[in-house]
Amino acid sequence: MPEGHTIHRLAEDYAARFAGGVVGVRSPQGKFADAAALLDGSGLRTADAHGKHLFLGFRDGDWVHIHLGLFGKVAFGDAPAPPPGGTVRLRLTNAASYVDLVGPTTCALITDDEKAAVHRRLGPDPLRDDADPAAAYRRVSRSRTSIAALLMDQKVIAGVGNVYRAEVLFRHGVDPYRAGKDVAPAEWDAIWADLVDLMREGVRNNRIDTVRPEHTPEAMGRPPRVDDHGGEVYVYRRATQPCHICGGEIRTADLAARNLFWCPGCQKGLGN
Repeated sequence: MPEGHTIHRLAEDYAARFAGGVVGVRSPQGKFADAAALLDGSGLRTADAHGKHLFLGFRDGDWVHIHLGLFGKVAFGDAPAPPPGGTVRLRLTNAASYVDLVGPTTCALITDDEKAAVHRRLGPDPLRDDADPAAAYRRVSRSRTSIAALLMDQKVIAGVGNVYRAEVLFRHGVDPYRAGKDVAPAEWDAIWADLVDLMREGVRNNRIDTVRPEHTPEAMGRPPRVDDHGGEVYVYRRATQPCHICGGEIRTADLAARNLFWCPGCQKGLGN
């Protein structure tokens, strides 16, 4: 499932290509056909993102709410648009561009009130200007749940996925099994600030890179990472490989139905 930086990048790309002008709206698959007919020929005002949720604003009070889920994909292209495949849920077009949405978990036309309800059920998003990290910490500091699980709970903090979860805990030497109530305020502040920086870089580069300059392949004289997920990382999907810092073996385990990755040497605690 895409992490929050991808959704914010998509919001920027939708706005850059379509905001401010008349947009053709179609649903070749047919599942969004009635809403597409209502929006066709209107203008896209804005695009907004919160965590893993994308919102396309048409007219006053009309929003297309998109959640990609595990299988959703978005593909942009230059006009003229080719004939759409039968799986395209939503296609937007203008004189210069087209974009296709395929396989989302959610693609629905909603109102301002319904959009506000989605925001209320999500935790603060490190990429949003209105985010309140203290609100997230209030939930973290009262919980006996592991910090690794809390970081993946979209009601606590929105947009963090498996990669950012594993990497930010490594970067701060935090044992992923430590209970949220045992994370000190200063540690939380540092984790939040790091997420803001890492995720903003993810939006800019459209990929996740988490290693510090002194640990890049060039600096360490090691081969670059080869992985479909791209990006240089410390622990994510590096199980059984040596840690870039201490040389110990990276471990993996199942936690809340997702694969957790960590270094026992650099993240000392209950999980070792």
